[in-house]
Amino acid sequence: MLSALPPDISIDSSTPARKRHDADKGIGSLNSKLNWLRAAVLGANDGIISTAGIVMGVAGATVDRSSLLIAGLAGLVAGALSMAGGEYVSVSSQRDIEKAVMAKEAAELRDFPGEELEELAKIYSDKGLSEGTARQVARELTARDPLRAHAEAELGIDPDEYTNPWHAAFASMSAFTVGALVPLLAMVCSPMTIRVYMTIAATIIGLFLTGLGSALASGGGKIRPIARNIIVGICSMTITYLIGHLVGTQV
Repeated sequence: MLSALPPDISIDSSTPARKRHDADKGIGSLNSKLNWLRAAVLGANDGIISTAGIVMGVAGATVDRSSLLIAGLAGLVAGALSMAGGEYVSVSSQRDIEKAVMAKEAAELRDFPGEELEELAKIYSDKGLSEGTARQVARELTARDPLRAHAEAELGIDPDEYTNPWHAAFASMSAFTVGALVPLLAMVCSPMTIRVYMTIAATIIGLFLTGLGSALASGGGKIRPIARNIIVGICSMTITYLIGHLVGTQV
């Protein structure tokens, strides 16, 4: 076997072999996971910023703990339900679009099978396959499952796994609730003299974590999304606190 290798290729026994990895589950599965992750990260981030803004605004007007707790809880519940509803409506619309284009593609495959085969072959030809190979790939995939072949290559949809609005809604609502508890608990559980500073510190830590999660999810740099997250949160808390303090002194 070694003698069959070209003479310019050597074998280094010290180089570890590549680990075998599982095959990808498909485009639809990846999109579903990314959609769930996006909803969770954005939900937690919104929960932290919006609730921090609420409790800081109220703290600027009053030191009453019960008022802070009521305002924070009201913001938490309203925000969580709003996030869940928004995600459900948005992802449901995406799912409807996916089903509509799949129905259209099924009709085209039924009425124009030849044209659809040529279209599939051209897709693979445009990706770099030779014309003959592209046609052969298109024929074999069409013979096995024509709708799946076109859905994945042409539309980027897995016909067995549409985006799930309930998953996105639950992820967003749960993440918002967890994020909102960070500034709320810091505000109502801390001593009165340091509650504002504890809330700011807890919020910055929470925004650091959600910014890091967003960076990891996108696969990009970490410094910019984390810094952006923290700056937005600090600005929000500062503005709402000043407004609450101004209104509190006038009422």
